[in-house]
Amino acid sequence: MSSGIGRRRWAIAEGYIPAQSTGDTRQLESHETICLLNAGDGDARIEVMVYFADREPAGPYRFNVQARRTAHLRFNDFEHPMRIPLDTDFASVIESDRPIVVQHTRLDSRQAALALLSTIAYADDA
Repeated sequence: MSSGIGRRRWAIAEGYIPAQSTGDTRQLESHETICLLNAGDGDARIEVMVYFADREPAGPYRFNVQARRTAHLRFNDFEHPMRIPLDTDFASVIESDRPIVVQHTRLDSRQAALALLSTIAYADDA
């Protein structure tokens, strides 16, 4: 039995979804993704709040990650309570009712020389 690894609260201070992409397929669409690992024995309920420089936060966006599973969630696909605007700086806070691990990934395909970055989010002990 595993109680899981990780933390319950994570923050990603950097976010930006370019409006342009070089390809017309989902694989080459510019995007921001949160990669969630739930290594525990119980399903995790996730809430994501998105913060902006010039407006009130959006959210919570709610997701479930099954026990002993991973989920890769594109901010581009967030719809309720609102879509994340393109070409706009944002940050996010991810909260879970169980310990999880969060990684942030961006694909910027505005030019032929693609850029991919990935980093572990900041974890809070709360």
